[in-house]
Amino acid sequence: MRLLQTLTLFGLFAHSCSAFESTDEYEHSEVLFVRRIAPLLREKCLGCHGKDPNSIEGGIDLRQLDTIKRGGDSGAHGIVDGKPDESSIYLAVQRSETEFSAMPPKESEALDATQIEWLRDWIASGAKWPDVERIKLIEHGFASEWSVEDGITVKTSGGLDEAWTNRRYDPKGLWAYQPIKPINVPKDVPSAIDYLIDASMPEDLIVAPPADRITLILRATFDLTGLPPTPEEVLRFSQDPHSDTEAFADLVDRLLESPRYGERLAQHWLDVTRYADSSGFANDYERGNAWRYRDYVVRSFNNDVPYNQFIREQIAGDEIDPNDPTMLVATGFLRMGPWELTGMEVAKVARQRFLDDVTNAVGETFLGHSLQCCRCHDHKFDPIPTKDYYSVQAVFATTQLAERAAAFLDAENQTGFEEKRYLEKMRDDYNQTLARMDQIKLANAIKWFDAQGKDRSAWDKALKNAKRKGEKQNEFEAARALMKKQGFDEQDYPPVNVGFTPQEFGEERVARKGLQRLAWEFDRYDEFALAVYSGRTPSLTAVYTPLRVADKPMTEGELEQTAILAGGDPFSPTLKTMPGVLSVLADQAPADIPDAIVGRRLTFANWVANPKNPLTSRVIANRLWQWHFGRAIAGNPNNFGSTGKRPTHPDLLDWLAGELVANQWSLKSLHRVMMNSAAYRRGTAHPDPKKLNELDPERNSYAAFEPRRLSAEELRDSMLFVSGELNLAEGGIPCRPIINSEVALQPRQVMGTFAAAWTPSPEPAQRNRRSIYILKLRGVIDPSLEVFNSPSPDFSCERRDASTVTPQVFAMFNSNHSHARALALANRSIKLGQDDEAVIGLIYNRLFCRSASPQEITRCIEHWRQVESMLTNHIEHEAQPPKQITREAVEENTGEKFAFTETLYAVEDFVPDLQPSDCDRKTRALADLCLVLMNCNEFVYLY
Repeated sequence: MRLLQTLTLFGLFAHSCSAFESTDEYEHSEVLFVRRIAPLLREKCLGCHGKDPNSIEGGIDLRQLDTIKRGGDSGAHGIVDGKPDESSIYLAVQRSETEFSAMPPKESEALDATQIEWLRDWIASGAKWPDVERIKLIEHGFASEWSVEDGITVKTSGGLDEAWTNRRYDPKGLWAYQPIKPINVPKDVPSAIDYLIDASMPEDLIVAPPADRITLILRATFDLTGLPPTPEEVLRFSQDPHSDTEAFADLVDRLLESPRYGERLAQHWLDVTRYADSSGFANDYERGNAWRYRDYVVRSFNNDVPYNQFIREQIAGDEIDPNDPTMLVATGFLRMGPWELTGMEVAKVARQRFLDDVTNAVGETFLGHSLQCCRCHDHKFDPIPTKDYYSVQAVFATTQLAERAAAFLDAENQTGFEEKRYLEKMRDDYNQTLARMDQIKLANAIKWFDAQGKDRSAWDKALKNAKRKGEKQNEFEAARALMKKQGFDEQDYPPVNVGFTPQEFGEERVARKGLQRLAWEFDRYDEFALAVYSGRTPSLTAVYTPLRVADKPMTEGELEQTAILAGGDPFSPTLKTMPGVLSVLADQAPADIPDAIVGRRLTFANWVANPKNPLTSRVIANRLWQWHFGRAIAGNPNNFGSTGKRPTHPDLLDWLAGELVANQWSLKSLHRVMMNSAAYRRGTAHPDPKKLNELDPERNSYAAFEPRRLSAEELRDSMLFVSGELNLAEGGIPCRPIINSEVALQPRQVMGTFAAAWTPSPEPAQRNRRSIYILKLRGVIDPSLEVFNSPSPDFSCERRDASTVTPQVFAMFNSNHSHARALALANRSIKLGQDDEAVIGLIYNRLFCRSASPQEITRCIEHWRQVESMLTNHIEHEAQPPKQITREAVEENTGEKFAFTETLYAVEDFVPDLQPSDCDRKTRALADLCLVLMNCNEFVYLY
């Protein structure tokens, strides 16, 4: 019996050192073969000694017992019954016998001492090799015992080989695939969360006392709105006559009804979904209408759209209702990844990149699984076969990218659309350049005919026809096209860009490509959604304008047939796959996904949102917990597989997931139960830090609340908020704050030419909006946000870092943003304060939500007066952003340098923030104090 055939009957078993005893039914040697030797030969040996029967290395064939005994080219017997020390395969694996080559040849693949002992024991006990039926009997007889030792098998759609299909898993690593357990909590406990946390609290570990009301309102307001509370809100909460528990519950309810709540939660969600206003890669052109998806997310959280519905809309909104603009905008989720198709790329490769991207994005976002490793092979650690990866991908095989007509909603903010005029001026510039280039080419054409000595009568006639058709800036190209259509040889009329200098080559490219780039930016102000549709795949070689729905989406183009791709190569399809789901969950949440063009995504979305799908509710409950407590229950929110961190409180996670479903998937209901728990309301100072470090070094007990630094967006928004400059308008087109000039003006390639320079929004009210509304270009990251760990939108961010690095000091103390906010706060406080002490009191109330102590007031006034004595009465006006910049580049047709001037039209209407030159010496001195206070830990950290 050949070993390859034999090995298909059982999977790869984990190694253990348990001994095998003979039983009444089975001999020790044959049990050892089934349990250890067969998997060992398959794993370590068959690649060279049997996988390819036509290429058996060393002449030794390990597929069956008689060929092993016979041996190989050395002439020595591979196995001598009962005598391992005379068996060449045993001597070879010891790697010390000079007569035989060390096997396996790679040191990293060498057998360990236990495996060598198995081989010795098997040979010494007679090297029994049972037949297929005997193997089945042995496996059945020892199934229970081996499952305890080696793990359990999992039912899936099957791997690329039988060994993977029948592999065994540690049950602990499969926790995420198990049905959500109903968790029994006594009805009389105040909080199920506290009950479950206390149940796993280390013995003898006491908890921190509750935080004071000032700390709590700061914590809760930042968590739910991303902004500090106003002094009035702090006063109201601190003086609430109800009990602390009742007062806090009322506060949470008020915050959940704030429109700021949706903005805060959307910031978290957009981190996960990789939101950006541009496409990335070398063609980082703007996705003008991406802002509508961002605002859809904000509205969904504010309206407490049931999370299962939120899922369905983002995956398949267009299939739910193609006539509802909201549903079309929601599918922008599927468009968030970086994607491009240019004339320099193979269309099939670009298409496959989109399919791979969207498959993995859905897995990470909703299912807590990164699926991309299954693109080339069955998952190495989890029961996710490659077939499942391509089955999920087949769901999206009829998903096509398009900017779809979608009327603006009443809820969508359409202010600021007047900025469109800046794009129109740029378009006029480009058209004028192309018209000028056309005249140059026409003049050069005459010179070309004279130099070539050719008759130009046909050319002149073609030009007249072009002028008659109104081709004002393309007369030259129109004439060439007509000559070609009439059958003239290309040698009979001037070549493209005839007679151009390097400068003219460059200017023409900048203008032509610039018009293409503007096509996407104009979509920002038009009624189109960054969306998808279901249909056949259109034939594309490059994308130079926004995509629209195909004329005949059901009949024209390719109906893609998904297949497993060898090595993930789109040109190497193997086995065809049908649309499907993760088979490991098929029994719990079955789904019959149609093979039709329309309906695949909706059926799949319903499967994801199925309450019986244990991943979905666990994943979002885990994310919400992390957003409140700073750490997830399951430590890797995007990875619920065996390599991710397992839940510290599995019963708590299941209770939260069950609670979410029981409350109609209301996220606000989950916020309430989390925030009203005693664990959330604890202070950060533990009464016995030494014992806490001893009993809970990882801080998994929630015995004390963990302090955190404000995120990048919270810092910026808070500084604008306390200075009185923050514009709280909801939604709308992205704003452009003032950023570092070197970054703003850096040359950036888009579509074979330069992208426009970053120009700040003209009015302070426009550019001083919340950070979630900032234009987010993949190629231009605001340094003041990036330095505080604002994540790159190229990859899903499951949890933000909170690094402490030196550049953060410079950003907070030296940046124009910090100085501008400090000056605005100083100016506002002086206007409102009756005297210097009152001014300091106002500043402390705004920054720290508390009163200043007498000592703090004294020290602050001393510093204020000291700085004032050092300043001059007058100061020069600061330079404003440039209205024009000169770009230099190498022209790709000639390899020579050229230059062009870019006019920044938005700067023409630029209104600066409050400037030091607008303020007296006293205000400027107070601004210095405000800057210092803004850098205090009390402002930057939450406790």
